[in-house]
Amino acid sequence: MRFFDPESRPKHGWRARVYSVVFETDTPAGLLFDVLLLVAILLSITVISLETVTFFEVRHRHSLRIIEWILTGLFTIEYIVRLAIVREPKRYIFSFMGMVDLLSLLPTYLSLFFSDTQSLQIIRALRLLRVFRIFQLGRLQSEGGTLMRALMMSRYKIAVFLGTVLVIVVVQGALLYYLEHGVNEGFSSIPRSVYWAIVTLTTVGYGDISPVTVGGQFIASLLMLFGYGIIAVPTGIVGAEVAINEFTARIDARLAEQVVIQEHSKDSCAGSIPAFAIIEGPLDAGVTTRSRERT
Repeated sequence: MRFFDPESRPKHGWRARVYSVVFETDTPAGLLFDVLLLVAILLSITVISLETVTFFEVRHRHSLRIIEWILTGLFTIEYIVRLAIVREPKRYIFSFMGMVDLLSLLPTYLSLFFSDTQSLQIIRALRLLRVFRIFQLGRLQSEGGTLMRALMMSRYKIAVFLGTVLVIVVVQGALLYYLEHGVNEGFSSIPRSVYWAIVTLTTVGYGDISPVTVGGQFIASLLMLFGYGIIAVPTGIVGAEVAINEFTARIDARLAEQVVIQEHSKDSCAGSIPAFAIIEGPLDAGVTTRSRERT
């Protein structure tokens, strides 16, 4: 399984051998390299997280910084090696994982000149996406592609749905503002009332703002009930598109299989009709020995 564009793979020489280790998992060395890389990424994320805990930061600040700089040095060497072995370094730099690899290095070096940039190193968590390559989870990648296609196919329906929700929360927020602002300081403006409508419609219910008038409480009750129903709408839209895509894919696969079988039958009979196609019923039912041999 390849992580990068196969066209960037060197044809021969030491670069091709190193490429098979750094970018591929088809060899034991490549698999071991990726496992060790994931371990280093997890260790780096752990160190970054511990640096935000006061207890660990006070007692082990120096050790954590040393570990972080060692890991950053290793990641820097890895990034340089990747650039050195690909045939087109620019394509790797501007690829998704290439950008992630670069951005995961910058915060450590920027911390030498700017404060509070160390925590940005948590972007290294995105490098854990390589786990899909290491365990060769092609099936999961295929399912992810199916879900993405379903989202793209239903984007207009979802856009209409979100537009409708936006109109609802604006109208409800404005209505609650006129009902509540005179007796409830929580509804001090229409934007704040719209915020309340969004929180209520999504059934989150922070409780920082709540209506006190009878009319406001009645509208809030309707909005909460409506929220339970509206949550299922995008799920149904995307679910229907996924089902359609799965059904279409299965039909296409069966049609392709039938075409292959037909082509194979024609090739095996030099383009003529296969002998078995003109024989009906069991062989013992009036079929001569010559017909059996030919069949």
